[in-house]
Amino acid sequence: MTTFTIIGTGNMANAIGGVLAEGGSSVTYIAKDQVGTAPLSGDVVVLAVPYPAVDSILAAYGDAFDGKVVVDITNPLNFETFDSLVVPAGSSAAAEIQAKIPGATVVKAFNTNFAATLASKQIGELTTTVLVAGDSAAAKAALVAAVEAGGLGAIDAGSLARAHELEAIGFAQLTLAVGEKLGWTGGFAVQR
Repeated sequence: MTTFTIIGTGNMANAIGGVLAEGGSSVTYIAKDQVGTAPLSGDVVVLAVPYPAVDSILAAYGDAFDGKVVVDITNPLNFETFDSLVVPAGSSAAAEIQAKIPGATVVKAFNTNFAATLASKQIGELTTTVLVAGDSAAAKAALVAAVEAGGLGAIDAGSLARAHELEAIGFAQLTLAVGEKLGWTGGFAVQR
């Protein structure tokens, strides 16, 4: 059984945690006021926070991330304008995080999903699909297995370099939702 520590207690954190727990994984949460004091007890740490909060979390835990799989769910949007990403061109939030915690294995996932579609496990008639990118086949396989055990679909989307494209998809989806062209219960699903 995989153990997860989720940093965050918002809608996404609870939706992800609910899916993982339903699949039999052990899940603990760290609230904002516990960051830096609560232990990273899980084998996998999920950063279920907005991108601007990531640097302070990485600084608070430092080398406590070493040996952990770290799941980055963020979309590095300019939240003031919703017109651009704030990471260097060709890079991704996941790549930036991996560079800051080289002793961890960073995986990108859940950034193309809304909390409502994770909780309902449906997008229209289709099962919600989680896209997973990372450089460790074992880390991706463990996350995919935990997600699938919780009742969702999951696809290995390739190396961590693919996080760039996943963040572009997340950016497009968020801007469509904010512009009321897509509902918060809509999104992307893959029919195989």
